[in-house]
Amino acid sequence: MGIISWIILGLIAGFIGSKIVNKTGQGMIMDIVLGIVGAIVGGLIFSAFGSAGVTGLNIWSLIVAVIGSIVVLWAYHQISGKRTL
Repeated sequence: MGIISWIILGLIAGFIGSKIVNKTGQGMIMDIVLGIVGAIVGGLIFSAFGSAGVTGLNIWSLIVAVIGSIVVLWAYHQISGKRTL
């Protein structure tokens, strides 16, 4: 997957994850970063359970990345002390 694909997937996943976790985005750059980290975390989680992780720019990868970004955002809010709801 190219860097542009990672940025696009990260932006979308981070934005969706931010909306699910705390109803507001973290800002474009933070959404991209958390989305890319979330895609990596989601890939690791899914791989640990024997499923495919991020495979490209497709719906499955988006689902994996969103789940990973939700985990990353939840952990981020727990560490930073911000409320999630």
